Amino acid sequence: MSEDLELVLMEAEERMQKAIAHLQQEFATIRTGRAHPGLVERLKVEAYGDTLFLNQLANISILGSDTILIQPWDRSILRNIEQAIFKSDLGLTPSNDGTVIRLKLPPLTEERRRELARLVGRKAEESRVAIRNIRRDAREALHALEEEEHISEDEVRRAEKELDKLTEKYIAEVDRMKESKEEEVMSPH
Repeated sequence: MSEDLELVLMEAEERMQKAIAHLQQEFATIRTGRAHPGLVERLKVEAYGDTLFLNQLANISILGSDTILIQPWDRSILRNIEQAIFKSDLGLTPSNDGTVIRLKLPPLTEERRRELARLVGRKAEESRVAIRNIRRDAREALHALEEEEHISEDEVRRAEKELDKLTEKYIAEVDRMKESKEEEVMSPH
């Protein structure tokens, strides 16, 4: 296989890996009934004339299985953090004692679990679409190489088969992650 083809396939695989990593980040923000820092660390907070992630402004730790403790490095931004939590779709009410913010996670209702499972499904579908778009872009790059007469039609077909295998592999990974997260969301803790 020519160097150009390998480059197209390597780039496609790298982009597919990034799509999987992004999905992992998305799933980390979906509440499952247990407290974990991933739930809030990517929360966007207005502070110092900019928008920053919460994990850039505070120490986030867990108290027990149902409480998140947020300790800002600068107490003057406690209000900003509180506002970001209220604006988020977490559905949590922060408790501010002037030094730290506590987030108590109430048990999830069956209805809320189903909503979260649907959200997991939507995020997984977005990742599948992203992976298919990466495949489409790579196919276009392969055909462009063929038109420039750098590679033969047979080489393009072989590369497309490799590309399809990559796509199947990463879509199967999305499906595995989706099943695992849905199971986590639907099981009462």
